[in-house]
Amino acid sequence: MKISTPLTDETISSLHSGDKVLISGTIYTARDAAHARLIKLIENNEELPFDLKGQIIYYVGPTPAKPNQQIGSAGPTTSYRMDPYTPLLLKNGLKGMIGKGDRNELVKAAIKDYKAVYFCAVGGAAALIAKSIKKAELICYEDLGAEAIRKLEVIDFPAIVINDIYGNDLMIDNIKKYRVEE
Repeated sequence: MKISTPLTDETISSLHSGDKVLISGTIYTARDAAHARLIKLIENNEELPFDLKGQIIYYVGPTPAKPNQQIGSAGPTTSYRMDPYTPLLLKNGLKGMIGKGDRNELVKAAIKDYKAVYFCAVGGAAALIAKSIKKAELICYEDLGAEAIRKLEVIDFPAIVINDIYGNDLMIDNIKKYRVEE
């Protein structure tokens, strides 16, 4: 299924755990250090470096770009490190996250409450994923190096829906599906 950003409630309500998607449009990068700074801005009622409404944050710290490339390898990082920050970002308009691994119960509840979605990108496919990134622009926090916030323009970025607004969780469902009873 092809989807575009910014995400709308209509698009999000059409997504179900296990759906394979190709995302086109703008997504932003941020990892834990950048998340902590975003939360501090929200708590201090200060302006954010980009409008969260309808946006997707990709949990990635890309490698430097080689000549004639927009970005280096851009594989997902483990999502649970962003769990402490995610509910407040969702409350403030964030609609999607891309990473790898599962999320905690507070994040899953916030995904339902704020009508958002969690996507998984395939770990180990960083060079392939980078091919879907057509433009990368540093937005802020250059001092964080690879973990700075970047605005990415993507075409057909591959991802899988893990947590949807209906409370489904592909990680848990697959564990149950493939568990071998002894």
